[in-house]
Amino acid sequence: MSAEFEGLKAIVTGGASGIGAATVAHLLARGCAVAVLDLAPQSADPRAVAIQCDVSNTASVNSAVHLAAHRLGGIDILMNNAGIGAQGAVDDNDDEEWLRVLNVNVLGMVRTTRAALPYLRRSGCAAVVNTSSIAATAGLPQRALYSASKGAVLSLTLAMAADHIREGIRVNCVSPGTADTPWVGRLLEQAEDPASERAALNSRQPHGRLVSPAEVAAAIGYLASPQNGSTTGISLAVDGGMNGLRLRPVEAPR
Repeated sequence: MSAEFEGLKAIVTGGASGIGAATVAHLLARGCAVAVLDLAPQSADPRAVAIQCDVSNTASVNSAVHLAAHRLGGIDILMNNAGIGAQGAVDDNDDEEWLRVLNVNVLGMVRTTRAALPYLRRSGCAAVVNTSSIAATAGLPQRALYSASKGAVLSLTLAMAADHIREGIRVNCVSPGTADTPWVGRLLEQAEDPASERAALNSRQPHGRLVSPAEVAAAIGYLASPQNGSTTGISLAVDGGMNGLRLRPVEAPR
């Protein structure tokens, strides 16, 4: 493996499962020291520093970020990945649920970035990567609340990139299509016909399958890498062409 992250220190929120866990493995394999901040850190890669953290709580975030910086010896990379899902149209969730999801998916990134900024400002190659979604740029059915939260992440990323570029801090986001994560797995298990629902999710993406967490992690690695110091203020799609391609339907065999 390339040692492009040798000597660098990274925090990955929500790093004990799914895209977060794949990102942790990607960074560790390339020489990075990593701290996982997660509600259930016991599931984290044993090579990482595992710290319990609730991104919906400011005191928990401040304590976890400062502890991670102490254990790692600084922070060069912040991967804001922790988030929760939501289903339904705009009228299917009450105010409490809207506030709960926005508190985790948007304010969670605000809290961790705010706590990490003093350390990032001391780094010579600081990078922040936020996890957005195809839901930020494409209208998906039954995803009103989730889409609103990820649209906010996309806008937040651009604003942060503008605010911090002259401090030497690059800020980008990755926007996956439907990924084969534990949350999607749970949704499939709840469906009346899980096999048909999986087939529908596969066919929605032009390349015909769910995005793998490892593919998203590789994109995150690109955005975080010091080798890509001129990349800032972008959203990198990893969606099998879902956002940009408009393919003709496959013709039935004659």
